Amino acid sequence: MKDLKNDIKSIGKQLGFDEVGIAGVDKFKTDQLAAKDRVRNGLIDGLSWFTEDRVMLANTPEELLPGCKSIISVAISYYKDKDAETYADGKLRGKVARYAWGMDYHDVIKKRLKSFVTDIENHIGREFRWRIFVDDGAMNDRAAAERAGIGWFGKNSNILTASHGSWVFLGQIITDLAIIPDRPNLKTCGDCELCITKCPTGAIEAPYTINNDLCISFLTIELKGVIPRNLRPLVGDWVFGCDICQDVCPVNSNVLKSQEKYFNKRNDFDALELLPLLSLNEEEFRNKFKNSPIKRTKLEGLKRNVCVALGNLKDKRAVVALLGLVYDKSFVVRIHAVWALGCIGIDEGTRAHLLEALDSEKHPEVANEMQDVLNKSS
Repeated sequence: MKDLKNDIKSIGKQLGFDEVGIAGVDKFKTDQLAAKDRVRNGLIDGLSWFTEDRVMLANTPEELLPGCKSIISVAISYYKDKDAETYADGKLRGKVARYAWGMDYHDVIKKRLKSFVTDIENHIGREFRWRIFVDDGAMNDRAAAERAGIGWFGKNSNILTASHGSWVFLGQIITDLAIIPDRPNLKTCGDCELCITKCPTGAIEAPYTINNDLCISFLTIELKGVIPRNLRPLVGDWVFGCDICQDVCPVNSNVLKSQEKYFNKRNDFDALELLPLLSLNEEEFRNKFKNSPIKRTKLEGLKRNVCVALGNLKDKRAVVALLGLVYDKSFVVRIHAVWALGCIGIDEGTRAHLLEALDSEKHPEVANEMQDVLNKSS
């Protein structure tokens, strides 16, 4: 059976996975208790689907595949360098989390895991029962990765690997194959708390404890609706996700780069040019971000995020485009466009435009935002 484990790892590496480990299928008891506490303490209120029942299921492999005996855990790096030329062209740009610079990892890794299963079956000469997870469905991927020796939990709750830091995607194959498990990775971050102290919103309330409602990644991706006014200045120029807690992590300071072509940067996806995004229609949005994680924001969410970024950049070149949004069909977009105009500064022309829009505004939240901006500018 030892040879089987080594053979499986070799097959996985040949397929392009940077790390392959084997975990046992006992319940993840500690992780289950920690997640239940987060749910009960309201730290995951923004995700309605993240319930105690889901927590129980995610931490019980036997429930996910009855009769399972092993978890094959994999990690693949997505770390690519930034393009300095993009940032130096003088255009108004917004930052995107590294994981979204290339193709949608769900599709890439799922297809590869299916090939992994096929190659294992060909190697052992028979079929076996399996189930695949790639950051979807009820599966505690980080707990499986830690148990499989892939990496250890950072205080920002990400899995840290020795070779590629936290810049990795995780995937799992739960199987009824009996494979000798690897030893868990027991490394820790020691006294380092840079990820905690450098988070602009204070979302990492304690080591390993994230308040979802404060996390910039949640605010720019998962949150549907209005970003709380007090948090908008703290979002900075992030328009999709956030990498701050990873960028400041010492483990990530000198890591191997990803060799995966599917995660190469697409166009200017590391630093999106902001003003053209405000004029996109639904079809243009779908075409531009086809096969990209960025499509997850939906058009309304992306325009909202762009408005916040422009407000924080405070560049007058954005005024005309933002004024064009005060009559947008989405009240969410209107609110954030008005807020951004207030951040940039209200001249007489902008003031007249907002006063005219206020006369016809029917949504109370938008009207309040307009009135607030006008009052502060008077």
